[in-house]
Formats: sequence, C-alpha cells, structure tokens
Amino acid sequence: MSRNFILIRGASLILFILLIMSSCISDPDSPGLEYMPDMYRSPAIETYVDYGEVRGRENKKFKSRLSARQTPKYTIPFYEDPQMAKMMLPNHFKGADSLQFTHGLKGWDLSPDSVDYYALAVNDTINPIELSLENAKDIEKRGEKLYTSMCMHCHGKNGDGNGPMVQSGAYVSSGIPNYKDKEKTELSNGQLFHSIYYGRNLMGAHGSMLNKEEIWTLVHYIRQFQDKKYFDLEMNDSDSQEDSDEQEMQ
Repeated sequence: MSRNFILIRGASLILFILLIMSSCISDPDSPGLEYMPDMYRSPAIETYVDYGEVRGRENKKFKSRLSARQTPKYTIPFYEDPQMAKMMLPNHFKGADSLQFTHGLKGWDLSPDSVDYYALAVNDTINPIELSLENAKDIEKRGEKLYTSMCMHCHGKNGDGNGPMVQSGAYVSSGIPNYKDKEKTELSNGQLFHSIYYGRNLMGAHGSMLNKEEIWTLVHYIRQFQDKKYFDLEMNDSDSQEDSDEQEMQ
C-alpha cells in the first residue's frame, strides 16, 4: 500500500513538473500558456479594431466593420474651459438638406433648403477664438500647419487658388476661389466657417476631418492672405495709436 502510494505521489510530482514546464515559453514578452485567458485579458471591444480577423481567425461578417459606435446626437467632448465647450456646441447656421446628396452628408444635422443659412451667416462676424498678443503667433503657426495639410493642394500656398491640384489639371482653376479677391475678402467669418465645415460648390465638407477649433483657426489663417499684417498685433496697435494721436492733435 505504501509502495503504491509512493509510486502515485512520484507520478503526480512528475506530471506536475511537466505541466509547469509546458507553461514556460522562451519569449520574455509572453505570459506563457494561460488556463483561462479571458479571465486575464479583457474581452471588451476596442475602438477602431478590425474584428474580422482575430488571432489568425477570419470572420468575413465583421471584416472592415468599425467597432466604434456613433455617439448620440449633439454629443460634444468634455471641456473644462467654458468658452471651448460653447465653441463645440451644434452649429447655429446649419448646412442645407441638399448637401446630403451633393456632398455626401447623409446623417448630418442639416436644415431645409428653404432656409439659406449660408446667407444668414453673413451676420456671424465674430471668430470665437480671439486673437491676442500672447496667442497670435501660435494661432498663425497652427493655422499654417492645418492649411498646408488640408487646403494648400487646391487653394495654393498663397491662397490664390493655384495649388498643385489646379496646376496638374485635375481641377479647373475657375472652380477654386482666390482668397485675395474682393468678393472673398468681404465674406464674414461665419461664411468662411460654413464653407469649410459643410463644403461649398466644388469643395467637400471638412467637418468630419477638422474640429470646430481647427476650422476657426483656419479662418484666422485665411485672413492673413487678405491682410499681411493680420497677425502682427503689435504693429496694428501702434498704427491705431498713431491714428488716435493724430485725431487728437487735429
């Protein structure tokens, strides 16, 4: 009896050692063989992961299908700054309903075609991002970066509507606006924002690629094509001071 017990105990010990060794893997980054992986690895669905192919197993039903769900309507990110939160609220001047067919804006929050919000946006003259001596250079730098990546290929480096896409013949130059034209310089800030966000004429909508802060930053940058001293607030302040001094002397 004792001999059998010793044999069983020895066999169990050997089996246990073999099991321990089988869980060891030479890869230092590997956790080894796991008894129940789901207890250690969260099965939660991750954002923007293609679950059509997981661990070498392909499921065509889920192939090229986003795992992220659409946020509820009118949802905005959380911002501690009240001014930033206000800027991210739904647009007051919406795009026309026909844009869902002309510019692919299906599912967007649009308005009936009977209301021309682009025309109404002429009264929207205030850019919510206020320029100051402290932030002017930073806004100019950020605006240039955004313009270079999102706009320059059509509108050109100098905003004259003669970008690489026009020069290549892909687009007709008459369809790309020159921001230095008198007609364009008279556009309000709201109309510029509206055109970028929803798209206008040949230009597609950028509201899905740029947030509202970035678009308002672009509006500032476009203004410097129309006024070379737009970001030079120190010079503008000195000029206005000289004008006021002259008026006082008169």
